[in-house]
Amino acid sequence: MAVAIIDSGGANIASLRCALTRLGCEAELTRDAAGIRAASHVLLPGVGAAADAMRRLRDAGLDRVIPDLRQPVLGICLGMQLLFDRSEEGPAGCLGIIDDRISEMRPGRDRPIPHMGWNRVKVVRDSPLFAAIEDETHFYFVHSFAAAACDSTLATSCYGEVFSAAVSRGNFFGTQFHPERSGPAGGRLLQNFLELGS
Repeated sequence: MAVAIIDSGGANIASLRCALTRLGCEAELTRDAAGIRAASHVLLPGVGAAADAMRRLRDAGLDRVIPDLRQPVLGICLGMQLLFDRSEEGPAGCLGIIDDRISEMRPGRDRPIPHMGWNRVKVVRDSPLFAAIEDETHFYFVHSFAAAACDSTLATSCYGEVFSAAVSRGNFFGTQFHPERSGPAGGRLLQNFLELGS
């Protein structure tokens, strides 16, 4: 299994690679289009701003490569947001795989932004991504922008408002939370992703 992690810059790469290594998977960090196309599975992590991440993808020509991938692809945190058509953060045009937008979250009393910490995730649509994971399991989030629930939503969470915690469209999947920082449940989700298509 040749697994590629797209080097989009500013990503939480070390902890993701460690989580994959614990699953017996050695993934390659790359911006090489041919290597990404040839991989069995592709991960798109990200931490930071959508406009900056999209600029790095465009500079590497990957904004045209990623939407055409046919193998399982998993966007994590900002990587999930980049799967959408556009983001208010910037604002930025994104990859356009999911025809919806990312919006800024609203702070409230006892609800600072960024949203940082453990939140329950409610599965709203069956998916192999959540196989053997109990509904309303806690996962770890760090984000200031989010997608509202939409046709592509697999799971939701709530932080003052309900938002998409996980999405899918065809062979593309995304989690707003960080599975690599979410303990055994996050490890299970990553294992489920690696088993897609096998």
